[in-house]
Amino acid sequence: MRTAIHPPNAAKPLAPYTPAIQSGGTLYLSGQIAIDSEGNLHTADIATETRKVMENVGTLLKAAGLGYEHLVKVTIFMSDMAHYAAVNEVYGTYFTEMPPAREAVAVKGLPRGVNVEISGIAVG
Repeated sequence: MRTAIHPPNAAKPLAPYTPAIQSGGTLYLSGQIAIDSEGNLHTADIATETRKVMENVGTLLKAAGLGYEHLVKVTIFMSDMAHYAAVNEVYGTYFTEMPPAREAVAVKGLPRGVNVEISGIAVG
């Protein structure tokens, strides 16, 4: 059984995908960028952008009855590895113990020209 997770206060998908799908005790999060529910990008600087991405991840987790501590695997996509330290600084504030397994990679391009996209898997 699969359940679509798409809270009304979440950003609208930019393409044909579901923001998150819960199957059994596992939540699969589509890549989140720094966009709000009104379609505005929050890309003033890499810290602001990363914070908004993590807030969007949190919105989906909360809608599924979960929190950041339930994330077991995360993928961080960046437009440039020069953002790595700044992204880590913000990202790390969301985890007090045992951050999830993850990879962080630089890619040629991201939707809407953003610098950070984060996807994940959470288990409740």
